[in-house]
Formats: sequence, structure tokens, C-alpha cells
Amino acid sequence: MAFDATKKEWSELYAFFRLLADGQVYAGTPDVKPDEAYCLPVARVQREEHDGTRQYIIGKNEVRIVGEKMDKHVPREDFGTVAGLILQAIRDTEIDNVVSPDGVEGFLDDVAIFDLEAKTNDRTDFKVAFYREDAPLTGFCVRSRIGTLYPLLDGGRAANFKFEQAGIRFPVPAINKINAFGEEDDVLGRMLMIERMGGVLKYSDVADKIFRSNLSMIDLHAGRLFGEMTRLMWLEGKTKVSDLTELVKQKNPLKIKDELITKHGFYEYKVKEFLLAIAAGMRPAKQYNGTDSAIDGCLLVTGAGEVLCYQRAFRQVYADFLFQNTRLEKGSTQKDRYGFLEREDGVYYFKLNLKVGLTKR
Repeated sequence: MAFDATKKEWSELYAFFRLLADGQVYAGTPDVKPDEAYCLPVARVQREEHDGTRQYIIGKNEVRIVGEKMDKHVPREDFGTVAGLILQAIRDTEIDNVVSPDGVEGFLDDVAIFDLEAKTNDRTDFKVAFYREDAPLTGFCVRSRIGTLYPLLDGGRAANFKFEQAGIRFPVPAINKINAFGEEDDVLGRMLMIERMGGVLKYSDVADKIFRSNLSMIDLHAGRLFGEMTRLMWLEGKTKVSDLTELVKQKNPLKIKDELITKHGFYEYKVKEFLLAIAAGMRPAKQYNGTDSAIDGCLLVTGAGEVLCYQRAFRQVYADFLFQNTRLEKGSTQKDRYGFLEREDGVYYFKLNLKVGLTKR
């Protein structure tokens, strides 16, 4: 009997099966191409199921699956065949839910895979040992351009920045008029209306104290930096992180010396450090102390179905990849509670939300 699952779930399984079938994975370049100089042999993959841990040991022609109640050998080419069926099904389906192709459900039963998304507590999708079976395991998250790209940072209300409404003091009827302007998601319209009426939105603070502290680990003024990037996303209509960083360099919200900006690449460096932190699992509402998490990198499924490896071992490449291939996104104003003037202690603030995701191409 066929079943359906999301493209995200199928993509994770596709990447997993590709590793088992190929027995190797290319390191990715910043411009999302395989680096021919770094082909990493995959010796073992560890994956969690609801009934325990599975080890997938890759031999010359077979994959040995070892679990608490199983020890089985499966031809590697079978994983490649099923990976191909999954890829084709994802491409042929316009909606997010994809029905399992013929033969896939039987194969999953045969290899005892019941959870398309691995059951882990450390936010990794699976762990990989490179070069040899007893090598240390490296934890990865799967990101896919053939399915829905879930955000690197989706912090909800905790990821809001507060901008004080300054310039002139609006009476309550004017505040109500601004908040009632346009559709609910017309954040830009309300920002421009405040401006037309003589108001100014002046950066104040990070709304959540934990996120404020987390950003301070990157830089004591990181809240102002990323608040300005978020503001510019709305006003300038640009979303790519690299483009927004260029705008921030021109405006220089931290008022630092030109030499630090041009010679040292201050803003690019701070943005890349932030991107590396959120890729490794930093979240707005959970205390972050800079300690490495279980997430060592990501396996990116490209639009062509290639699987590329980015990890902390190639830190600069990983940072450049994130910098060139991320964007700011616009979350739900209702869910994340931003985009309106709200009164706190006699002062009106306008909140903007920070949400970061990978670009589709």
C-alpha cells in the first residue's frame, strides 16, 4: 500500500541512500559545485530508528546493516535504484506531499526503515564515518533544493528586533490608522506610512534577552547589525545575505573605521560567524555558549540531485558557502508577532523578525 511523505522527508532519505550507494561524497565549493580534489570515502553511516540505532557499513558491493535485532547484507546498487525512484517522484510532484513510488515501500520494509526522518535528540539527521569504519562519526543535517527548504534560523518571536518609533509623537488614532493599514503582512507599507507621517524607526534592542546574549557572543553590537540587515531587507527589497551585507557596509550602522571595513572585512566576517553558529544549531530561545554542537555540517542535495558535503573541517569553504547561498526570509506576522506599533512602558516600538534560509539556487 502506497503512502505519502513531505519532500523534506523524502530528501533526507534520498541523501542517505545516495551515500550508501556511492560509498563517497564530494566536498562542495562555495558556489555549490563538487570539489574534484576532495572526494570523501564513506565507510559507515549511523542512523536512528524508533527501535534503536542502525549501523550501515559500506563494503565493496554490499551494505551491512547492523542493529539490535538485525544483521543483514544488501547490495549497494539496490540503494542507488531506490534513490533514483525517490528523486524522480520528488521531481514529478508539484505539491509538497509525495506518494511513495512503486517498489519503494517494499524495499523500506526489507531494510527495516520505518522512519523517513531519523529520530535524534541532537538535531542531526545521521552521522558519517569517513575513510574507515572505526573513524569518528560526523553529524550532518540534510538540506535539499529539490524539496522545501526549511530555514536555518526560524526563531519565532524570540528572533524579533525592536525599533523605537521616534521623530514625532503620534496620537493614538494615528497609531491605530498605521496598524490597520493594508493587509496583515504589509509590513513595508506600515514602515513607509510611519515615515510619511514624520516618524522614524530607530533601532532599540533585541526583543528576547536570550537571543540578545547569543548574538553578543558573535559581537557585542550584533543585534544592531542584524537588526539593520532585517530593516534593509524590507526597505530595499533585497534578501540575499551577501547583498544585504554590502548595503550594511555602505551604511556602517556600527560607525567603525573604514580601514576595519575595507581591509579587514569586518561586516563579512561577523555575518559569516553568525551563519556558522546557526548552521551548527544556535537558536534564539536557547542559551548559546559557542561550544561545538553535534551538528558538524550539512549535506546539500542540489537541484540536479547531487549530494555535496559541507563541514567544519573545511571551515572557510563552509562559511563562504553559507554567505553566498543564504537569504533573509519573511515569516508570518501573526505567528511571530511583528510588523505593528506596540506600546511598552509608554514608548511605541515596531518589531521586525529575523529568519534565515538557504537560497533555492
